[in-house]
Amino acid sequence: MSIERRVVLVEKLFHQLEQETTKFTQTTGIGCVSGCGKCCTSPHVEASPLEFLPWAFHLFLNGEAEKMLALLNENQSATCIIYKALSISGKGSCSNYKYRGLICRLFGFAANTDKYGNLRLATCKIIKEDQTDIYNSTAEAITKGLYVPVFTEYYMQLNQIDFNLGNMIIPINKALKIALEEVLQYYAYRPSPDVDKKCV
Repeated sequence: MSIERRVVLVEKLFHQLEQETTKFTQTTGIGCVSGCGKCCTSPHVEASPLEFLPWAFHLFLNGEAEKMLALLNENQSATCIIYKALSISGKGSCSNYKYRGLICRLFGFAANTDKYGNLRLATCKIIKEDQTDIYNSTAEAITKGLYVPVFTEYYMQLNQIDFNLGNMIIPINKALKIALEEVLQYYAYRPSPDVDKKCV
């Protein structure tokens, strides 16, 4: 399957999730604190290369893929290279929010299944402590059947697009690097996509 086709399918999955998380946050009132990027500063975030294929393709179309790959090769930090800290207190933002990965879209607004088969909202300590009432009422509503996106279900859908790249769960910067390499290798012996598709 072509890079362009895979990108379209991943973006379609993201759009579906965006609709579901928007409805979930509107129903529950739960949400991230404005300007908080604490979860992005964790050195333990893992992702698949496939969820960053739209990001890599965007950089390629704009002539920035090789430069970013060089930065990733030089980078020694385990913290996501796309995240830009604004202060040491954990404030910051994603420098390419539109092209953030599936893990970034799910965390805080989706659930995992525990060993008993029950859904548990996967969110951060800040939301649990600063929005205690909302968090508790949301958790209770989920046990009573409130729809919530589920991590495993979304990753299964991602795997159906490209099993190899979707099933490879690795440290986030390695995932970013492989996504870029996939795009660059694909177009090494193929004509580049139409200029009209260039992202701004």
